[in-house]
Amino acid sequence: MSTPSKLSQLRELSVVVADTGDYDAIKRLQPVDCTTNPTLVKKALDLPVYAELIERELAWGRQQGGERDSVVNAIADRLTIGVGALLSTLVPGRVSTEVDADLAHNTEATVAKARQFIQMYADAGVPREKILIKIAATWEGVEAARILQAEGIDCNLTLIFNPTQALACSEAGAFLISPFVGRILDWYVANGQAPANIDEDPGVKFVRGVYAEFKRRGSPTVVMGASFRSTAQIEALAGCDRLTISPDLLEKLDADHGELPRKLVAGAADGVAVTPIDAAKFAADLAADPMATEKLATGIDAFAKDLQALRERIRSEL
Repeated sequence: MSTPSKLSQLRELSVVVADTGDYDAIKRLQPVDCTTNPTLVKKALDLPVYAELIERELAWGRQQGGERDSVVNAIADRLTIGVGALLSTLVPGRVSTEVDADLAHNTEATVAKARQFIQMYADAGVPREKILIKIAATWEGVEAARILQAEGIDCNLTLIFNPTQALACSEAGAFLISPFVGRILDWYVANGQAPANIDEDPGVKFVRGVYAEFKRRGSPTVVMGASFRSTAQIEALAGCDRLTISPDLLEKLDADHGELPRKLVAGAADGVAVTPIDAAKFAADLAADPMATEKLATGIDAFAKDLQALRERIRSEL
């Protein structure tokens, strides 16, 4: 009997999520969940499978009166939901759908946008149980998640780089958090602190620590490692609740037939009282962490630029 691939061994230990909106890749790799965001929607515009959707939404846009910008923004939203609705037919689990990154510091606008997306999905026949609303984990984002979760709208808090940030999301009742393993490593490498081995990798250590603390607290919030640079990072987190992985790394894991041991094991909850994190502690702990401060800001900036690029593309097609 040959050893099954590392990908199939990983599926036994963690829920495998595809970090892509590539219809064919998702069909081929069969993840449980997948994600969509402006970068992926923009890439999707060049895929034949979405051609009909794009033509339909552009035709809708050409018939709208009113201000050009609002028409462009509405088409971007409609394409986001259209791509997400198509992807939802491919996965048994959830499609993460990103709220505009330029609303990352505005709780009310984030909540309004999330409700709008859930309604648009419902109109497209996709129930809220199939969707995760993806929000940048600023304090305003955490507060938005607190409101949305209370309404039964499940959230994926993304761009997690700091333990206080992660714990605040869990205290707000977030369904899921996405700590960014690769981007944490990138920062340390760029600052001349390359780890000696995978167990010293600061991104890997961060996720292991958050996972252990969530389990110690008995938190139901799902920890989903994200933004991987290598299969070694993924293997070092085997057993994490979920792992969201790009198609090329999924393919590499699928081609490798070595042993894949479990690395993360949930300890028992100990019920020790904790002081809830407030806005002041959140701000102070982030300010004291230059890596998290920089990566959160540049992450939001990059997502916002991607949304801008998607809107520009739509504008030119109109």
